[in-house]
Amino acid sequence: MSLVLARIGKPHGLRGEVTVRLHTDEPEARFAVGAVLQTEAEPGSGVPKALTIASTRVHNGVWLLSFEEVPDRTGAEGLRGARLVTTASGPATDDEEAYYEEDLVGLEARDVSGAVVGTVTGLEIGAHQDRLVLRLTDGVTAYVPFMRHMVPVVAEDHVVVDPPAGLFDLYREGTE
Repeated sequence: MSLVLARIGKPHGLRGEVTVRLHTDEPEARFAVGAVLQTEAEPGSGVPKALTIASTRVHNGVWLLSFEEVPDRTGAEGLRGARLVTTASGPATDDEEAYYEEDLVGLEARDVSGAVVGTVTGLEIGAHQDRLVLRLTDGVTAYVPFMRHMVPVVAEDHVVVDPPAGLFDLYREGTE
């Protein structure tokens, strides 16, 4: 089992830096210079199975990483969409907000009153926001941003979802 630390975005500059979408509350520790991170990418993409952090910096609020294995922009472009991961048996973390997709799939989804609204069928890691994928009780697939104020509870057997009013109706409109 692996835990996604970040998703690699577009290249930045000419020297192999890339933007990353963080999925960890401890980027300074996780992305320390010299750290070796495992990757997950599409088969045949050419992304190395592991990357070594060469540098990190924050530019205008965006985290930028470079890797010893990637010397230039062309190499950095090939990393786009890859995930930087750590194994579940890796370093312990105090991050209570880290969930594995396989732990979420199959959980009952309830609204804040406790009424069942559906079942969790997946977790989509997005460029800007992760989304919980739900199969609603009427069979419609809906997405809820996986943020504390919209998914305030993740328990052993269920999640509580508190989406904005009308969110699920948007998904139903396309099915009528």
